[in-house]
Amino acid sequence: MRVSVSWLREYVDLPADLPTGDLEQALVDLGIEVESVVDLRESVTGPLVVGEVLEIEELTGFKKPIRFCRVDVGAANGTGEPQEIVCGARNFAEGDKVVVILPGGVLPGGFAIGARKTYGRNSHGMICSAQELGLGDDHSGIVVLPEDVKAQPGDDARPVVGLDDVVVEMEITPDRGYALSVRGIARELSHALGVPFRDPADAPAPGATAEPAYPVEVRDTVGCDRFAARMVRGVDPTVETPGWMRQRLTVAGVRSISLAVDITNYLMLELGQPMHAFDADRIAGTLVVRRAEAGEKLTTLDGVNRTLSAEDLVICDAGLPNALAGEDAGVPISLAAVMGGETSEVLASTTNVLFEAAHWDPATVGRTARRHKLFSEAAKRWERGVDPALPLVALDKAVRLLTDLAGGTAGDEVLDIDHVAPRTPVTLPVDLPSRRVGVTYSPDRVVELLEQVGCTVTRGADRLAEDPGAVGTTGSAAGEVLTVTPPSWRPDLTDPADLVEEVVRLDGYDRVPSVLPTAPPGRGLTWQQQRRRAVARSLAERGYVEVLAQPFVAPDLVDQLGLPADDPRRPAVRLANPLSEEEPLLRTTLLGPLLGIVKRNVGRGQRDVAIYEIGTVFHPRPGAGAPPAMGVDRRPTDEEFAAADAVVPAQPRHVAVALTGEIEPAGWWGAGRTAGWADAIEAGRAVLDAAGIPADRVTVRAGERAPWHPGRCAELVVDDVVVGHAGELHPAVLAALELPRRTSAMELDLDALPAAPLVAGPTISTFPPALIDVALVVDDTVPAAEVRAALVEGAGPLLEDVRLFDVYTSEQLGEGRKSLAYKLTFRAPDRTLAGEEAVAARDAAVAVAAERFGATLRGA
Repeated sequence: MRVSVSWLREYVDLPADLPTGDLEQALVDLGIEVESVVDLRESVTGPLVVGEVLEIEELTGFKKPIRFCRVDVGAANGTGEPQEIVCGARNFAEGDKVVVILPGGVLPGGFAIGARKTYGRNSHGMICSAQELGLGDDHSGIVVLPEDVKAQPGDDARPVVGLDDVVVEMEITPDRGYALSVRGIARELSHALGVPFRDPADAPAPGATAEPAYPVEVRDTVGCDRFAARMVRGVDPTVETPGWMRQRLTVAGVRSISLAVDITNYLMLELGQPMHAFDADRIAGTLVVRRAEAGEKLTTLDGVNRTLSAEDLVICDAGLPNALAGEDAGVPISLAAVMGGETSEVLASTTNVLFEAAHWDPATVGRTARRHKLFSEAAKRWERGVDPALPLVALDKAVRLLTDLAGGTAGDEVLDIDHVAPRTPVTLPVDLPSRRVGVTYSPDRVVELLEQVGCTVTRGADRLAEDPGAVGTTGSAAGEVLTVTPPSWRPDLTDPADLVEEVVRLDGYDRVPSVLPTAPPGRGLTWQQQRRRAVARSLAERGYVEVLAQPFVAPDLVDQLGLPADDPRRPAVRLANPLSEEEPLLRTTLLGPLLGIVKRNVGRGQRDVAIYEIGTVFHPRPGAGAPPAMGVDRRPTDEEFAAADAVVPAQPRHVAVALTGEIEPAGWWGAGRTAGWADAIEAGRAVLDAAGIPADRVTVRAGERAPWHPGRCAELVVDDVVVGHAGELHPAVLAALELPRRTSAMELDLDALPAAPLVAGPTISTFPPALIDVALVVDDTVPAAEVRAALVEGAGPLLEDVRLFDVYTSEQLGEGRKSLAYKLTFRAPDRTLAGEEAVAARDAAVAVAAERFGATLRGA
């Protein structure tokens, strides 16, 4: 929100010598974030003057149109001769008055102006646009001064274009929609500085008449609870927007379009009431306010043909037949509260204007704006809340401005379809602000501050409170309650906590003591926290990089991952207000967002990727219903907590890795190694080891689960419970997600793991080990992990370690046979093993493998 201080002064008596720093501090103290306070008098230095264009010579032979101009700048250049200036803009003609900065001047941003030769001509200065002067964002053409400007060539241009003013730019929070207007900011400054405020909306306006200004039918009184309209006929379409209005719009960052449209934008900035102007002659029948039919089309004023949703509110022309929505539904001519349509826009030839001012549902408008990615100034205000009492006042001001400036006759008929519900009073214990904030506020002070906000306050005794905690301790006022009716322009005030915040805000946040609470003694990290940190550290030590992915996914992700129709990961929680309509669901697996990060990195040239994430997934609870409504005035009961928790989706914590490219880089030392399914399985083993699960309780076996390749997928099993899967992803999944071949992944449910058992520390033997290698020939369907388990079982307590170091197949072994080579390490804690003991232990291990799998020693 950008607004000039001169405009604010019309409604609030700011001190004439108010420093810009004090102005900024006053707004900050009220909780309004100030982006900047710019004294425009200091933004442009040097000679900035009014110039009159005398001659324009079109230069040809260049890539873009260039003009060589001779401009009368009076005696400002010291000679009185026309100033020669090269300019690329084309929105001005000979005889127009423009703004010229002469050599020696400096524009905002430190852009110094001098004389130079360009396009074969000498250019002495610059003809300025609004953006170059720091007055707005319009750079489509230079500033052409209105004909009614009295300034002569050579006069200082600063007062003419508003560069003798101060501009405040603020970032308005979503709960302060009223502050997106001169009216709202002026009221806030009157509170902060203790100066009088004159409400521009406090003006008489004619009410509804028996004959409406135009026939209108509102079919959705929830989406539109008030609709007002008034007609102006016989307007002179050639009248331009006056300079003072155009200047204020420019400072606010709004482009001037035409007089009728500029009036609606001007009043939106002044009052906070978005309006729309229709060309009445381009409307064929009754206006119908309704929800759109899915699939209806509308071309908005920005020239985009939009497909409407069934949730969108539209204004329709019932005089145009619509086969999709019904004969009397009409054709959409405006996307209500967001942007008008091309078919009814005000043109340069418009003589009959229908002004509309309505009140729309904020949630509906916000969703529509996000759905269509159309964040207009009107939608920005509607989704934050607009005063429902403004429509008639705004209409009356718009009609008077248009008739005063462009003639025409204002219709006596006024339409006002009003279904606005009265504000619900809020009951506030008078000592609640003191109890919540820790600052003593007297009852009279609380009432005074709430009335400053605009609330109607009724005082009375609390005869209903039975909770001793609700009774205050402020002397005679203990137990007193206030019945507070918030003003129409503050839809955000709905609970006692909101009123407490207003009391604190207006009294001053600086009065609230900053006291750090005493930190309670802690017991350190829980075993779950320790486990997560150990897992993260283990993966990071193995070269994986941690990422934090957004938990939002697209509906078609489950199809891209190839999940079966009955897969429990298919049902997902849909967000009521997603950040993006393209990703409205919460993830049920970490792999979707994680693989998206792999794709993004590979697309940017990072071919070798190994990443991991530890995060929650979300599984809906079918038939859980809605959570109970819980206020903010007290702590919810245990029953309310339990009822709410029963609705919350299950959120187990998972860990997942994804890797592609080289896991070991190639170099002068030799060839590298490409990451594969074995690395993903090893990452799973590393997670289980870091989680404290003993190896003898872990089984890795062949499995089948989407999105993994059915022949290269392993199940990670702990105590006969499958806790995760790892392996190479299915080629169809890789193609759907546009990932490299052989991309592998692992996902494991950390919450499914049992607590790590308490184990004694390892016994460290000082005696040397005995190392024996064995190569066993088995069927190629036998998992290596099961052969390893058989060796461990048969070798007995002397076996310290067993490791698979080779897998070999050949014609000599026979079809369907493979050789598994293991390195066995034997060690005794109290003696040096004799060779016979180690060999006996090896033979015992081989015997178990032979009995269980028919294994034979290779070469035997």
